[in-house]
Amino acid sequence: MYSQPPYILLLAGFLAAVTSGYAFSTTLQQSVGDWNRNRSTRILATLRGPQLKIPFFGICAGVCVFLASGIELFGFSGKVAYAMGAPMTLLSGLLIWSQLGKILAMIEEGGSKALDLDSF
Repeated sequence: MYSQPPYILLLAGFLAAVTSGYAFSTTLQQSVGDWNRNRSTRILATLRGPQLKIPFFGICAGVCVFLASGIELFGFSGKVAYAMGAPMTLLSGLLIWSQLGKILAMIEEGGSKALDLDSF
């Protein structure tokens, strides 16, 4: 058990998630920009590869550490905190990855106008 709450892990998890999110955003913007210039379905198909999965995994790992450290601040042990934080992160990550795949499929079928939110 820690004598002090894990403030360092809380900060480290947050920074890991933010920096991985920046890498994810940059990679996604570049890949969609390349696809927009070339209009090739191959680029969007390869977009879901390791160049996008690695930063996404970094986001999920950072969020998991951040959540578990936040739970530990309320006095739970590390095992209990990670037992609660890991499933929440896994479920959220899977839902977000699924939604990203659906959005990329919409862009591939109808271009960027397929994401017109006012039509919904």
